[in-house]
Amino acid sequence: MMIANLLIFAAVLLLVQPGALAFQVISRTSLTHQQITKSAILQTTAEVCKARAEQQGQNFVMPDLLTAESLAAACSSPQSANNFRSVINDVANRNAWVDGRHVFDEEYHFDDESFLRGRDVITSGVDTVKANTEQQNFETARERLGETMHTLQDFYSHSNWIELGNQSPYTTLIRPNLPINNIADRNTPTCRSCVGDNCDNNILDTIIAEKKLTSGYFSLTSFSKPSGKCSHGGTFDLTSRTEPTGGINKDGFGSEHGSLHLQAANAAISATSELLEDLRASVGNNDFLRLMGISQTFNVLCIVIDTSESMADDIAEVRRITSFIIDSTKGTTDEPSDYILVPFNDPEFGPLTRTTDAEEFKRLINAISPAGGGTDTAEMSLSGLWLALAGAPLRSQIFLFTDAEPKDAELKSTVLALIESTKSTVNFLLTNARSTRRRLSNSLNQIYQELAEASGGQAIEVTKDTLSQATSIIEDTSSSALVTLFFVVRSPPKAEHFSILVDSSVTNLTIYITGISPTFTVTSPSGLSQSSTEANGSLGTIQTVGNFHTMRPNNQNQTGLWQISVNSTQPYSVKVTGQSTIDFFFDVVEVFLVPHRGYTVLASRPQTTAGGNVSVVLSVTGGDSVKLTEAAAVETMGTETIVGSLEELGNGEYLVTFGTAPRGSFGIHVTGQDNTGSSQISFQRYSSAQLRTSNVSVTAVANGIWTPGMTFSLPFTVETSQSGGSFSITVRNNRLYNMTFPSSLVIGNGGRANGTVTLTAPSDTPSGTDVTLTIVATDPGASDFNYAVLHLSVVAGVGPAMSLSLSLWFIMMVLFLDQISHL
Repeated sequence: MMIANLLIFAAVLLLVQPGALAFQVISRTSLTHQQITKSAILQTTAEVCKARAEQQGQNFVMPDLLTAESLAAACSSPQSANNFRSVINDVANRNAWVDGRHVFDEEYHFDDESFLRGRDVITSGVDTVKANTEQQNFETARERLGETMHTLQDFYSHSNWIELGNQSPYTTLIRPNLPINNIADRNTPTCRSCVGDNCDNNILDTIIAEKKLTSGYFSLTSFSKPSGKCSHGGTFDLTSRTEPTGGINKDGFGSEHGSLHLQAANAAISATSELLEDLRASVGNNDFLRLMGISQTFNVLCIVIDTSESMADDIAEVRRITSFIIDSTKGTTDEPSDYILVPFNDPEFGPLTRTTDAEEFKRLINAISPAGGGTDTAEMSLSGLWLALAGAPLRSQIFLFTDAEPKDAELKSTVLALIESTKSTVNFLLTNARSTRRRLSNSLNQIYQELAEASGGQAIEVTKDTLSQATSIIEDTSSSALVTLFFVVRSPPKAEHFSILVDSSVTNLTIYITGISPTFTVTSPSGLSQSSTEANGSLGTIQTVGNFHTMRPNNQNQTGLWQISVNSTQPYSVKVTGQSTIDFFFDVVEVFLVPHRGYTVLASRPQTTAGGNVSVVLSVTGGDSVKLTEAAAVETMGTETIVGSLEELGNGEYLVTFGTAPRGSFGIHVTGQDNTGSSQISFQRYSSAQLRTSNVSVTAVANGIWTPGMTFSLPFTVETSQSGGSFSITVRNNRLYNMTFPSSLVIGNGGRANGTVTLTAPSDTPSGTDVTLTIVATDPGASDFNYAVLHLSVVAGVGPAMSLSLSLWFIMMVLFLDQISHL
């Protein structure tokens, strides 16, 4: 029987990816989880902004159409629009993620009449979000919020709440102290078979009359269910073929109870808004708005600094530049909302200190006392960077100061994993005493260059005397609404000509060329040219310090097609930035096609498979008038460009599918049009974040509740599509908690293997502490690796703990694959 069921499961897996159990993810007609989530966030945030304005004696004008842009403006924070849209998408995509990772866990979907366990998922999730928010751990709070919303929303499409005549939310689901009454017990029949395809009246009259609460049973592997019970329904629910046949889900208009889809979706929106209001009441207006990405300022100033004795001059310059930025941006839209400091030397690194108080940050910087290190040429620089990447918000700008090589080069893959998953940009300011040419040939020092390129940043090599001329990059990148117009790396070097389209929305155009002694010429749209030998020319100023060349064109006539010609015998990079409200961000996704189309965001590199696609979801900022016309994957160090198929999803989102991916690292390049006003503006943007595909995959799912003093078990699996062997495993957590894990896994050709990580949280861990865990698997030849990055929470006093074992989805996948290999 097990083999037979697994064969059925195999047939289903060939057709369906996770996502069959809930409101749909991509639909042109039905309301999706993402739309429900976004609608609730916009509505609740509007009410919070209105309440805050009234408290402050200010006027609040509700926009006619609620969008991220219109609401950010109404909340007196127009500069937050891009960040607000990004947060909404992060929460909505994490909502959809639940289908991909908890497809067989009925409590996450209120299937199988699992009302009590489903409510536990919601209430423990809400407690975790509140604890994380109170600790200012907003990224982890957003993940838990999206996951919790999914389960709450599924109640309305999977249960008979709507069929019982209810239109308003079932508040008991977010109130652990209230009982859930009148649940149909396991022995109570709830449904009759549908009449053909008509399931309108398949819930028994007695259930309706007695207001009994029930939900559909669901299985991809078994036809069995308790006698007389309703099924979820749909093509792939095997229980729906067992008497009583049919189903009761309202996931879409085409579902068995699709006539009630709109009522279920509206109830889910109201319930999600109620959850958000409960959260706001707990954490307060200001922290709620920060959680949503709405604030008067949102830039982050993140400094990672070598504190060894030889860094005295560098530390003095960091004190100067940070004080200047704090003082000059105070009260402006460029003022940082958070300040992060991570010191390191040898053998110590950290701790990470994060504050919203600018004066406190000044005191922290001023308190740094250079000591130790001596003539040692290596420091724990990557460890410091690792802490910063784990603790800084997504898409941060991070600046690392050192004059030494990394002593912890083995951390490179872990740091790359966090760079790719957070999409943060890292700029290195290096004041190594050795000559620039000699330093470039040093393989250990080259790691900084590789990490900078992977993040879309710069590895700036200067002397200590000239460092102050290079720190202008911190001022540049601390500006609000920073966008990347162009980014390439040429290693090995070659002479090349580049074209960059600058649209009229762009201000403060800046051109960076990083490399040893390149010659270059910049030509404006009007035909004027300026060479690298002209510090002050017809187009603007060129500043050269070490290997860092910055051109700042005059403010006049920046719109149009710019040309940059570069010739160099050493590797170089070209990056062009500006300020604009028009930008985009992206997530790598895995697309499923049936029973409805949708996607799940990946927390790893996309896996390379024969003939496999690489898909990303792009979100465009700048308003409803901004539309994309093309998206391409562009090789960072070469010229290979792959144009993707572009599908508009609505609300400024696009699904882009690439038939294949460029070799090595690549970025995303988009072109589009802004139809604001009477004229049509064409624009181009590049992603600073770079991507790579991998022949290795790492999958891990964290189930259960982690409390202080408890050991948490996290199973994971590693798979390869290529040759097998011994794969090295590296696991790190940013809280430095005690861990156990296998140092290697032996995998056969095209096979997989499982391992488990255990972590122990100290008994005095504050509730709401977030833990960033990175699992890296490297192939036997050390030529390829992939990773899983998880954000865990340690929360005290949260409801009944669930099992800390593998999710059922994970178990079923492993069981199926192990069994099928022996057939």
